[in-house]
Amino acid sequence: MTEPPTMQAQGMATRRRVLGDAHVDRAEAARTDFDTPFQNLITEAAWGHVWSRDTIPLRERSMLTIALLAGLGNDHELALHIRATPNTGASREDVMEALLHVAIYAGVPRANHAIKIARETFAEMEASR
Repeated sequence: MTEPPTMQAQGMATRRRVLGDAHVDRAEAARTDFDTPFQNLITEAAWGHVWSRDTIPLRERSMLTIALLAGLGNDHELALHIRATPNTGASREDVMEALLHVAIYAGVPRANHAIKIARETFAEMEASR
């Protein structure tokens, strides 16, 4: 009988599926003794426990994450998750819908700034094709 994957292994698989091998490989190469406990925590908790759940599809999980990051002003993480949309199935229209919700529930300035980040990130994605 095959053992189920650990949360760490499941989290790493989901992290790679969403963010892509190139990003995860860079992040893993930059890992230090100092930040290893944090990297282990986010891989297990965020990617293993939350992103790996099968209760909602990756597309919706992506839209929720983008809205939360935008609403909280986490710009670097917002761009990261916008770059991940081809892997999650969230379209540009989906991103805009999430950001419209941000405007209403978190404030127009947050949404305005997030839309700027989304435009720039999508343009970078197109340029790198």
